[in-house]
Amino acid sequence: MLKLILIGTGNVASHLFNTFLNSKEVSIEQVFGRNQEKLKKFSKYVPVTSLSSEIKEADIYIIAVSDDVIISVAQLLGNKQGIIAHTSGSVSIKALNHKKAAVFYPLQTFTKNKKIDFSSIPICLEASNKKDLIVLKKLAKNLSNSIFEVSSSQRKKLHLAAVFANNFTNHLFQISKDLCDSEKLPFDILKPLIYETANKLEDLNPSEAQTGPAKRNDVETMQQHLEQLKDPIHKKLYQLISESIRDSNEKKL
Repeated sequence: MLKLILIGTGNVASHLFNTFLNSKEVSIEQVFGRNQEKLKKFSKYVPVTSLSSEIKEADIYIIAVSDDVIISVAQLLGNKQGIIAHTSGSVSIKALNHKKAAVFYPLQTFTKNKKIDFSSIPICLEASNKKDLIVLKKLAKNLSNSIFEVSSSQRKKLHLAAVFANNFTNHLFQISKDLCDSEKLPFDILKPLIYETANKLEDLNPSEAQTGPAKRNDVETMQQHLEQLKDPIHKKLYQLISESIRDSNEKKL
């Protein structure tokens, strides 16, 4: 059985904890975190500590904290013999500065109190040596059926792609909701369209699935849309995205 220690008490750490807790092949030995209040929910099931001097020995340490503190947290584990892995999409494996440095990156958006089915979530792995990579794969198989070996440079670009696919599109959903709200229309009216847009990608690549006035170069409709937008930033977004769609379409011709 793999002995695991989770470093962190946020969304990613919580989701990993809830899933590994039910595994028959992984034993969560401890959770380490600075926030005493957040540690309470973990203490019902496993030992916890907020003192780095009390961190136990384990096979794997997963650092699930914000990117800006990964290096400082990794330094607390400098004398540990186990694999030290962070969960970031944008931080290099070299940042850990450890002979058994690794990356255990679940490619998904995590929200507090929103249950996640890990079985289909891609787990991107990187390790300093093949032996540790085998151990990471064993750990990952307890979560998901979708496991990939991804280098730091690949993962950095993948994280950028994920920002476009998730964070930016979600912000566009918010703008769409604001526009509906302004006319006292329910945002739910757009959800079938949103779901179909995503579902089409099961059979088509994004360029094949693209529709709309920019794809058709319908200048009159686009001008009407711009006139309806009051926020100057939203106008710029509309213009830039439309320009990008048209440019992409022209390159295919």
